Amino acid sequence: MPEFAEPLARLIQECKRLPGIGQKSAQRIAFHLLRAPREDSENLAQAILDIKEKLGICSLCNNVSDGEICLYCRDPHREQSQICVVEEPHNILPIETTHAFRGLYYVLHGAISPLRGIGPEQLRIKGLVDRLNQVEIDEVILATNPTVEGEATAVYLSRLLKPLGPRITRIAMGIPVGSDLEFADEVTMSRSLENRREM
Repeated sequence: MPEFAEPLARLIQECKRLPGIGQKSAQRIAFHLLRAPREDSENLAQAILDIKEKLGICSLCNNVSDGEICLYCRDPHREQSQICVVEEPHNILPIETTHAFRGLYYVLHGAISPLRGIGPEQLRIKGLVDRLNQVEIDEVILATNPTVEGEATAVYLSRLLKPLGPRITRIAMGIPVGSDLEFADEVTMSRSLENRREM
């Protein structure tokens, strides 16, 4: 491994800690910042500090927020009787880009994973139950990831929330558009057949 001056080596090490960034990408980022005007580096550093100082968690849904309540929860035009449950705050974006859902969200901050020692107690499930007891919700959409952990979480939530009254639904899963059937695994193919609809 090549040797770098200490400040540059430290920056490369810090960049490598970011998800999806390996040694070569970290070096490219570090050298880009070295060549960039000082103002660019200061702006990046300030943006990183700002997310730590100015962002928190919404008191209603656990989404990332710049206030006590996030922009979705404070939007009066959203459907108040629907809640879409996701694992992480970044899972909201793909749903929002469809413009197909206009309800509210609830973020668990994880999924049940016994192998990693994560049980229901480590997730933010209590706030969801409290919300269903306080506000009339017609439907809870479980949009956890299509993984073993996401499925376990969805099943657990379904059993927990059904007695509280709302309709519990799970997002459909199947073959992605543009894909080829020969590349679909048996679980995905099975889900696609289960979730078929009349045309």
